[in-house]
Amino acid sequence: MVLASGRHKSILKISEAPFPSAWHIEISGHLTKKELKRSFPKAISNDERFLAKGTDQLAQILRRCAELAVSLPDQAYQNYNQLVKNEIKNNRPSKTEVERLIRQRIGQSVFKDALLDYWEGRCAVTGIALPQILRACHIKPWAKCDTDKERLDVFNGLLLSANLDALFDRGLITFNENGKLICSPQVSKEHQSLLQLKGNPRLRWISSEHTNYLDWHKKNIFSPC
Repeated sequence: MVLASGRHKSILKISEAPFPSAWHIEISGHLTKKELKRSFPKAISNDERFLAKGTDQLAQILRRCAELAVSLPDQAYQNYNQLVKNEIKNNRPSKTEVERLIRQRIGQSVFKDALLDYWEGRCAVTGIALPQILRACHIKPWAKCDTDKERLDVFNGLLLSANLDALFDRGLITFNENGKLICSPQVSKEHQSLLQLKGNPRLRWISSEHTNYLDWHKKNIFSPC
């Protein structure tokens, strides 16, 4: 069975494996495959295909494939362009400022949807899955990005609970290359304790594609003193 969609370029091939109730899964796209390996490290077979043992694991892998397919590598940017094009065509804004606001509104919505898919609907640090308190946090802020593609890059964002989003946005915390949370000296030990920032909290995972953005945040947003 081959699965594909008009919404994205990923193609998924499912075939029977030579074991009872088992299937081989092949996925196109290097980045999607890399992220799927991180999610299911024990399901990768010697020939670089994924092996699902049972229908439950097959469903889990297919669900994760769908989440990655609509967020990687630049699907959010593609969706954004189409939505902006339709909105401007239908409403024909007369002022440049109005068009800028339309682009920003659509961009923020598309960006959050992409982060929800990529981070599996959970805070990138705590893992809490309460949508009402989750924020789509840009690592390199929207206004500082050079292009829309950079603004909509899923790796230029973290899905964070509201308190972590506020701290990160104001440069009071950042993350190192291993995903470990670093506190600014401006956050006292007492406040760290109250905010539950002690105990070496870290990102649930980190990809190499996050690195350049996090380096930018440490150099330009984070308060080291």
